[in-house]
Amino acid sequence: MPYQGLSFKPPGLSPQALWTFSTRRGRCVEVSSAGGITMLFKKPDTLPTVDTALPGRAQAVRISNRHFVTGRPLQGDMPDDVRIAVFAMGCFWGAERLFWQQEGVYSTAVGYAGGITPNPTYEEVCSGRTGHTEGVIVFYRPEVICYARLLQLFWESHDPTQGMRQGNDRGTQYRSAIYTTSAAQLEQALASKQHFQQALSGAGHALITTESRPLESLYYAEDYHQQYLGKNPAGYCGLRGLGLSCALSS
Repeated sequence: MPYQGLSFKPPGLSPQALWTFSTRRGRCVEVSSAGGITMLFKKPDTLPTVDTALPGRAQAVRISNRHFVTGRPLQGDMPDDVRIAVFAMGCFWGAERLFWQQEGVYSTAVGYAGGITPNPTYEEVCSGRTGHTEGVIVFYRPEVICYARLLQLFWESHDPTQGMRQGNDRGTQYRSAIYTTSAAQLEQALASKQHFQQALSGAGHALITTESRPLESLYYAEDYHQQYLGKNPAGYCGLRGLGLSCALSS
């Protein structure tokens, strides 16, 4: 059975424009070269517009359709009882692992969501010029793990008050977001946001900056990002919660 209420537009390869990129501990650092001198640029902390976003491409990048940890598919037809949730909570490496470890989660994948540029590359997302977040796609069985429990994990496992960053990871792609695939999910997401804000305010924290809205399109990330911490168990994980509870009723 195809995905319920979700249209995926897979990613592709980018041309080299005026931007090149280097990595440090697996994270992108944007650099540009002019006159033989390499200069670091601060990534923007505001989202691009349709006019300023990178153009992207029509071609899709190919990924393995086998989950590195569970062996289950990452895309295509899923069992009839599987539903989809999409979350962004900073670096998607640790966030994906959090969800694949849950009983009732059938499969997971990572991708780029919430932005403008079609089929972006990781380097382009890191530039801040696509508008995308680093998102986690969660394929779950609601009879085993309900959406409320997924929301609880989301709120408790990161700091949703940090705007365009998460811990030391700075940039628009690290912003907190919930992208819903049904009206019922959106209603639950907004109610949970209000509920967790009470806990945050009571503990002296700032207002939630998480964006909560229906998912419009999502592009799978490159294959080496899929189940990254399954392939690299000692790899970087930036997940840091605030130690607050967000118990929700289903």
